[in-house]
Amino acid sequence: MSNNGKKKSKKKIIIFGGLGLLVLILIIIALSSASKEEIISVTTEKVERRNITQKVAATGKIQPEFKVVITPEVTGEIIELPVKEGDRVKKGQLLIRIKGDQYKAQKERLEASLQSANANLKIRDAELKRIESEYKRVKELHEKKLVSDSELETMQANYLSAKASYESAASMITQSEAQLREVLEILYKTTIYSPLDGVITNLKVEVGERVLGSNFTQGTELMTVSDLNNIEAVVEVDENDVVLVSVGDTAEVKVDAIRDKPIKGVVTQIGNSAKTKGFGTQEEVVNFEVRIKLIELDDRLRPGMSCTSEISTETVENVLSVPIQSVTARTDVKREDRQEDGPNVKLSNSKKEPDEIVFVIENSTAKTVKVKTGISDDNYLEIKSGLNGGEEVVTGSYRAISNDLKDGSKVRVEEKRKTSSK
Repeated sequence: MSNNGKKKSKKKIIIFGGLGLLVLILIIIALSSASKEEIISVTTEKVERRNITQKVAATGKIQPEFKVVITPEVTGEIIELPVKEGDRVKKGQLLIRIKGDQYKAQKERLEASLQSANANLKIRDAELKRIESEYKRVKELHEKKLVSDSELETMQANYLSAKASYESAASMITQSEAQLREVLEILYKTTIYSPLDGVITNLKVEVGERVLGSNFTQGTELMTVSDLNNIEAVVEVDENDVVLVSVGDTAEVKVDAIRDKPIKGVVTQIGNSAKTKGFGTQEEVVNFEVRIKLIELDDRLRPGMSCTSEISTETVENVLSVPIQSVTARTDVKREDRQEDGPNVKLSNSKKEPDEIVFVIENSTAKTVKVKTGISDDNYLEIKSGLNGGEEVVTGSYRAISNDLKDGSKVRVEEKRKTSSK
């Protein structure tokens, strides 16, 4: 029994001794790993002076600057249509003729009515002159006490009645003339002429088709005449970017169908009313319409073509700049001293506003430098203060800049890129 007990004690000593040795080895490995400083791999680029142009991107459509949608003002059948879509037309050229037989009949009837009214006016005029002459004669006799008061009153009544009949006949002429002018105007509107020099860009009707006038309704859309010598890009700019755009800013417009030739343009108009898409949803977007007059035209341009534009809103020359990805925002959170209030212990955190920083490499060590930034282009960001030029700033990786790097972190530069000033 004693031998078995001794054997068991030896086994326990061996087991616990092995476990203790294993724990000791693990502790040594952990301490050596903790004491080993982490080295972060980064890429860098030197701070240089460049010219930076801030641009606003937008998409839209190509449209003629001046276009007129032709709609009839009278209802009727199309009896003449001498143009087709794509035709060039001159101002005053016949575009369409609508059947106006009913208006011609009204015109003839009103002309006859006007003639009758003129004849009636002549009769009333002659009658008025006769009665007026008699009234004057009776007034003279009355003054000489040769006629009674009743005779004078009767003649005066006749005179006033004849005068009223004359004025009524005259007003009938005015009314007939007005009705005739109205019918002539309608008859004139049965023939439609081009309001400008341009091209028929949209023709929606054919000869023999009956169209509705726009007196009481919207009317039938007949065609569109567009001035293709003055073309613009109508684009929608995001609400955050439209405040950067000004009338007169230059732009470069790329038409999807004409990829080989960007077209230069100038901003001529900025919309004041917003265009909202997806209102009330998470996808709600607010844009403003901006019009860009195209300076260099291409014969291949057609109204309705899709386009993208880059509007140059501001340019700064010979300024310090760094790659856009080099600048990050960091927020320091400090824990204040504990403040005891009775039995309760309160911990308060004070948060600073995020600072824009870059990491400058000195002797394989990252140094945090607070900077003030300005405008940017697609690749570089203007540095207004914080850097002097020539410093080597971290440009990657994204994870290193946004999370891993701290002030004093040890780094290994994997690649250095040198770019010439623009």
